[in-house]
Amino acid sequence: MSNLPFIDLAAQQRRIKPAIDAAIAKVLAHGGYVMGPEVRAFEGKLAAFGQAPLALSCANGTDALALPLMAWGIGAGDAVFCPSFTFTATAEIVPWTNAEPVFVDVLADTYCLDPAALEAAVVAVKAAGRLKPAAVIAVDLFGQSADYPALKAVCDRHGLKLIADSAQGFGCTLNGHHPIHWADVTTTSFFPAKPLGCYGDGGAVLAKDQGLWNLMDSLRVHGKAVAGDGIDTGGHDPKYLNTRIGMNSRLDTIQAAILIEKLAIFPEEIVLREAVARRYAAGLAGSKAQAPKVIEGGQSVWAQYVIEHPDRDGLAAHLKSECIPTAVYYPAPMHIQGPYAGFERGPGGLPVTEAAAGRVLALPMHPYLEAADQDRIIGAIRSY
Repeated sequence: MSNLPFIDLAAQQRRIKPAIDAAIAKVLAHGGYVMGPEVRAFEGKLAAFGQAPLALSCANGTDALALPLMAWGIGAGDAVFCPSFTFTATAEIVPWTNAEPVFVDVLADTYCLDPAALEAAVVAVKAAGRLKPAAVIAVDLFGQSADYPALKAVCDRHGLKLIADSAQGFGCTLNGHHPIHWADVTTTSFFPAKPLGCYGDGGAVLAKDQGLWNLMDSLRVHGKAVAGDGIDTGGHDPKYLNTRIGMNSRLDTIQAAILIEKLAIFPEEIVLREAVARRYAAGLAGSKAQAPKVIEGGQSVWAQYVIEHPDRDGLAAHLKSECIPTAVYYPAPMHIQGPYAGFERGPGGLPVTEAAAGRVLALPMHPYLEAADQDRIIGAIRSY
C-alpha cells in the first residue's frame, strides 16, 4: 500500500514548472536578487488580489506580524489580545516589542477568536489597570475568516488596532470581502505548505495607509530613510541613512518571481480546495468524525481540513497503519506552554481551546487530491 502525501507540492510544481523555470531564469539573467523588479510587481498583484490598497513583502510570516506592531509603537505596558489555539508566531512576536499577549478563547465551531470572550478580556484588562489594551491579532485558522464584523466592533469600542493573521487563510473571504475590509492590516506567510506558498520563506503585510506602509518599508530594511522622515538623501542610497532601528526582512526576488506564477493559478486552486472539502464533508457524514464548519458567508481556502474525533489518537494510529498521514494542529495551546504560561488569560480561562486540542486531527488536503485517494481516506476513517 502506497503512502499518501499530506500536502502534494510536487503536483502543483508539475503543473506550472515551465512558468516557474522561466521566471527564475529571468531573475538569474538580470541579477537583481534582493528587492529586484519582481518584488514590486508581486506586491502590486498581491494587493489587487487581496482587495488592499497596498502590500509590503517581507522575509517570513512572523516578521509580517511584527512589522505593524513595531510601526504602531506598541511596547512595554501594552496588551495584545490573541488566541492560544494557533501557531507560536502569533503570540511570539508580542514579547519582541516588550508588550504582553493576553490569551483569549475561541469559538467551538470555527476555532477562530471568540468576540464575546475578547470583549470580556479587554474589559478585565482595563479594570485591572496593569496593562493598556492596544491591539488584537485574530487568526484565520485552518483557512477561514474570523468573525471580523464582530471583532472590529469590539476594537472600535475600545480603540484597538486589529491585525488579521491570515498566514493560513490568505484568500479567504467573508460575504465577499477579504479580511482587510475590517482589519487595519492583514498579514500572511508564504511558507511552502501554505495555500499560497513559495519555495522557501516569505511573508507580506496588506495595508490601507501609505504612512504605515512607509514605516514598515523602513523597518524591513534596517530603518532606512523613507518619505515622511524629512531626510535629504543627497542622492545616497536611503538604506545608509537610518532614521529608526529596524531589521533585515526582505523577500528574495526569486521567491517573488515564483509567487507571481503561483498567484496566477491561486483563484482556481481555491475552487479545487473547496471541491476537496465538499467531498470530505459528504463522505464523512454520519460518521464519528465531526467535519469542520465554516462561518456563515465565508469562503475558506482550506489550508487544513481538520476534523474532531472522540478517539483522535486512536484514529491517527489507525490511519498511519493504512499509510495515511495526519497532523495535529495544535496539541498544546500556547497558554499552557512554558514560555507563555505566565501571561494573562481572559476571564474564565480557555476551556474551548483546551478541549479542541485533544480532539482535532488534520487530514491530507491540497488542490490536487484525487477522488480515489480521498475515498481511501474516508473509507479508512469510517472503518475505525
